[in-house]
Amino acid sequence: MTTAAEFVGVTQRFGDFTAVDDIDLAIPAGQLTTLLGPSGCGKTTSLRMLAGYAQPTSGRIMIAGTDATRTPPERRGLGMVFQSYALFPHMTVAENVGYGLKLRKVAAPERRRRVDEALGLVGLGHLAASRPKKLSGGQQQRVALARAIAIRPTLLLLDEPLSNLDARLRVQMRAEIRRIQSETGLTVVLVTHDQDEALEMSDRMVLMRDGRIMQEGAPSAVFTAPANRFVAEFLGYENFIATPDGGLTTVRPEHLVVGAASGAAGLALDGVVTDVAYRGVDRLVTVETADAAGTTVRLIADVRDEAVLARPGDRVTVSAPQARLIRLAA
Repeated sequence: MTTAAEFVGVTQRFGDFTAVDDIDLAIPAGQLTTLLGPSGCGKTTSLRMLAGYAQPTSGRIMIAGTDATRTPPERRGLGMVFQSYALFPHMTVAENVGYGLKLRKVAAPERRRRVDEALGLVGLGHLAASRPKKLSGGQQQRVALARAIAIRPTLLLLDEPLSNLDARLRVQMRAEIRRIQSETGLTVVLVTHDQDEALEMSDRMVLMRDGRIMQEGAPSAVFTAPANRFVAEFLGYENFIATPDGGLTTVRPEHLVVGAASGAAGLALDGVVTDVAYRGVDRLVTVETADAAGTTVRLIADVRDEAVLARPGDRVTVSAPQARLIRLAA
């Protein structure tokens, strides 16, 4: 695996606050890597250090095998799309896309060719003469993306680029960004707090908390084997059960069976139904029970079997096969 960029023992402090805490991270070339986590976890600070807009307190930022820690942003060969898009309202779409090329003194004929190429890639060639204020939010986001791509960056950095779009457009733009990355072979680093976005778009995702990396890997690997409770909760796991040896396991709602114990049960607990929420295609059944430590826990089962007629107050068994139980680190 070729590495496009690397954090080597990178720490960033602001006074007494440690935003990024001694991280080591390799960004694979030609892939889309997501920095994922809640607000304040250090993901945006990490992106800013990679872009050169912030200097690490200690450690090194490597780009293409070269120490770029003190290299200014304009000399790193990076493209960046901000949350606000930062388009110039007095310029046309084509002028916005060509702005970075003009700063780099690319000759006018080559500049026009690259602008046309970038706008074609995002499907906006027909709007080259328009002004940003005439565009929808999704179109403005595509212009910002085309501007970043036009300079042919070593790395394309995306800072929460979809957060200002409505839900439908976010889904569309996820697919568009993924398509563009695949077609161009660009190395992309995307910052997001949305786990669905990260799972859908990433080749590799890096989940952060309090300035540290909690887990990294392919989305399927992280999702099916979360390293600890924080990772599991962030990725939507809701059921946490103490084991007889004092450990902790988790199981997703869709893997819990309400009623007769499932075959080869690794978990089987008796409890009382406290709530049933109808959602059309399924029902969320909440069962209050006790785990191995004697602690009262509420387990949520995603029930799609219409023959299961659990109602509040019913005594039921909730179970899951051993293969669906995930042991979590402390």
